[in-house]
Amino acid sequence: MALSKESTPQNGTSVHALSDLPFVDAHHHLWDLSACHYPWLMARGEKRFFGDPTPIQRDYLPANFLSESIRYKPTQSVHIQVGVAIEDEVRETTWLSSLGDFPHAIVASTDLTGPNRDRLLEQHGAFPKVRGIRQILGRHPVEDRKHNSDRMIDNDEFRAGLQELVRRDLSFDLQLIPQQMIRVADLLSDLPALRVALCHCGSPWEQTGEGLRLWRAGLARLAELPNVVCKISGLGMFNPEWSGAAFEPIIHEVIDRFGPQRVMCGSNFPVDKLYASYDRLWNAYRVALSRYSTEEQRQMLAVTAKNFYRLD
Repeated sequence: MALSKESTPQNGTSVHALSDLPFVDAHHHLWDLSACHYPWLMARGEKRFFGDPTPIQRDYLPANFLSESIRYKPTQSVHIQVGVAIEDEVRETTWLSSLGDFPHAIVASTDLTGPNRDRLLEQHGAFPKVRGIRQILGRHPVEDRKHNSDRMIDNDEFRAGLQELVRRDLSFDLQLIPQQMIRVADLLSDLPALRVALCHCGSPWEQTGEGLRLWRAGLARLAELPNVVCKISGLGMFNPEWSGAAFEPIIHEVIDRFGPQRVMCGSNFPVDKLYASYDRLWNAYRVALSRYSTEEQRQMLAVTAKNFYRLD
């Protein structure tokens, strides 16, 4: 049930209609299986670390996304690359740019260690909606054995690629796992001009005592870097037994570390559609944020994303 106009923030501040606050969906996906090749969406019978993708292995277009919300509708949105085949990375950007006003910004895919990096970044940059690049550094350790993406952290070409993003005024969406956080923080500390968005709260996939201890330590280290912001997103992937109350300690830990000025929210739809409806997800966010002031809520729900992704 969504918060009503009579709902009062937990800190005793002024009564506010939380459901009336505008929000930006800072992390979602779209795909057209006839427009691009998405290996993970077209593979059958392969479970991912987040579960069985079968229910979402079909087209997910703007009309599908917009129909998900009955009560909560984003004022703007940011599309994050979807694991398209290498040869289709620019094609994905081309397709997204053909959709009209939606989405409002694009974070594209490019191998920052690849020989064609600069040429591909030039091609992505020709599209006005492109704001940055995401290259996944860490998945579940079992899945990463297939991708070997962890090796990029120590790759000089990856560092050069991040420097190239700075030169082109592009941001970097950082997806990794807690086991990598300290190493990546050390790398990013040498790149203070690179604007970085930490995806999915840093992927706290191992929600045991030791797993959360490791996550907290890495989160604290990344939060020390003023050029890093954090997205509250994707939490259903790490706890399929979906519960807004279960996510609140993680959400509050992120806000405590980064502060409202460096926190934004995203749905990770349709991947997180495997665990909850769009309305239920955003209502859970708003409940979790209700302990903060109206201006702090507004910052986390919209302003941080608008500033980071340079949304008009």
